[in-house]
Amino acid sequence: MLNIKNFREEAHKMVDWMADYLESIQDYPILSQVEPNTIYDALPNDPPQDSESIPQIMKDFNELIMPGITHWQSPNFHAYFPANSSRPSILAEMLTATLGTQCMMWSTSPAAAELEEKMMDWLKTMLGLPDHFEGTIQDTASTATLCAIITAREKHSDYQVNQKGFSTQKIFRVYCSTETHSSIEKGVKIAGLGQENLVKIPVDEVLAMKADLLEKAIKEDIAAGYQPVCVVAAIGTTGTTAIDPLKSIAAICQKYDVWLHVDAAYAGNACILPEYRWMIEGTETADSFVFNPHKWLFTNFDCTAYFVKDRQTLLKTFSISPEYLKTRKDGAVNNYKDWGIPLGRRFRALKLWFVIRNFGVKGLQAIIRGHIQMAQDLSKVIEKREDFELLAPTNLNLICFRYHPPHIQDETLLNKLNADLLHAANASGQLFISHTKVNGKYTLRMCIAQTYVEPKHMWAAWEALLKCLP
Repeated sequence: MLNIKNFREEAHKMVDWMADYLESIQDYPILSQVEPNTIYDALPNDPPQDSESIPQIMKDFNELIMPGITHWQSPNFHAYFPANSSRPSILAEMLTATLGTQCMMWSTSPAAAELEEKMMDWLKTMLGLPDHFEGTIQDTASTATLCAIITAREKHSDYQVNQKGFSTQKIFRVYCSTETHSSIEKGVKIAGLGQENLVKIPVDEVLAMKADLLEKAIKEDIAAGYQPVCVVAAIGTTGTTAIDPLKSIAAICQKYDVWLHVDAAYAGNACILPEYRWMIEGTETADSFVFNPHKWLFTNFDCTAYFVKDRQTLLKTFSISPEYLKTRKDGAVNNYKDWGIPLGRRFRALKLWFVIRNFGVKGLQAIIRGHIQMAQDLSKVIEKREDFELLAPTNLNLICFRYHPPHIQDETLLNKLNADLLHAANASGQLFISHTKVNGKYTLRMCIAQTYVEPKHMWAAWEALLKCLP
C-alpha cells in the first residue's frame, strides 16, 4: 500500500501522465473502438487478495481501460453537448479529491458553503440574472429540474403532498414542448405526478414552443378539473438548441399562477455574452432557472447551477433536520443539504472558482464567442452546398444538417444515407458527431464547443466527414 513517500512519487508520475494525455489527446480515435464486453472479459473475475502496486495498476489502466475511453475532451469531439473540462478545473478537482470534504452543512466545511454562495452570486452577475435569485450547485440539470417539479408540486398543494400524499389533491399537470429534454418526463414520473400528466405542447417552424397552444392547454385542463402546477421552458433544446418564447410563456404562467422553470442547461452559458441575453428575457418572473457550467463553461462534470426566486419555498419542500444534524449556526448560514435532494454533497464550488478566476470573464466570453463564430462559418459552407442542407437554425454553436443529394427525394433512403454517413464518420476515429430527428428527418448534429477547439479542428472534422460520403 502507498505510504506518503510513494504517494508523492506516484502523484508526480500521474500528473506527467495527465499532461501528456492532454497534450496528445487529439491523436486518439475519439470514439472508443472496442466491442461490447471486451473490457469486462479482460478484467479478473475476483478482486486481489494482496496489495498491488500503482505502477502495475497504471499498466493495466493504459492497456485495458484507455482503449475503452471515448475522449470527450478531444477538440475533435462534436457529439451531444460537451461535458467540458479545462486545466484549472482539473487542478481544482485534484484538491477536492485530496480534501475529501463532505459539504452537506456549513459546519461540515464553512469554506465550501460560503464559496458556493459566492459562486452563485458570481454566476448570477455573469449571466445577468435577476438580483432576487438565490442558488445552489446541483449535480445535473436533471436533478435541478426534479427539484423544480417537486417544489412546484408542494407549493400548489400547500406542502400537503409531502405530509399526506396525493389522496386529497387534484390531478397535477406539467407542461413542456415536444422538443424538451427527456429529463422533464423522468422528473414528472419520479415526482409521482404520472407520465400521462406531462402535457407536450407542439412547436413552430423553428421548433420552439407555441405559447398560444400552451395557454389553450392550461385553460382546457382547468376546465376539466386538473391543476396546472409547472411549465418548463427550454432555452436551447437538446435536439436543435431551439429557444422557447420565454416572455410569452412567463406572462401565461403569471396569469394562471403556474410555476415557471427555465431549463437553460446548455444554452444558458451563452448568456455570459450580453448579446445573447435576449434568450432569457422574462426570467425576472420565473420561479427557477438552471444551467450547466459543466457543459459550456469549462468546469468538470458535475456542476449545475440552480437558481430560485423564493428560497423559502425550496427549503419548505426539502428541509429536514434530525437531531444529529442540528447545530448552533442553523438559521444564520446556508445548509445546502436543505436546498435539494441529496444529503451528501461534493465541494463543487472549488473548481468553478478556479475556472472563473483563471480564465476571467473576458476570457470565457472570448472562447464562447469563438465557438459560435466557428459554427456560423461552417453553417454558411453547408448552406451553399447543393448536396447538404440545414434542418434547423444555427442559433448558437450547434449545427443540424443532413446529406441530401439533389437527385434523391425519398425520405427513407435519405435517413439511411445519413445514418450510414454518421456511422462511417465516427468509425474513422477522426471525429465524433451525434444525431437527432427533426420532423422525422435523420439529422446530423455537430456541436463546436470543446474547451480548446480551434478552427483547424473543425475544418479537419468537416473534411473527414466529406471523405465518408458514399
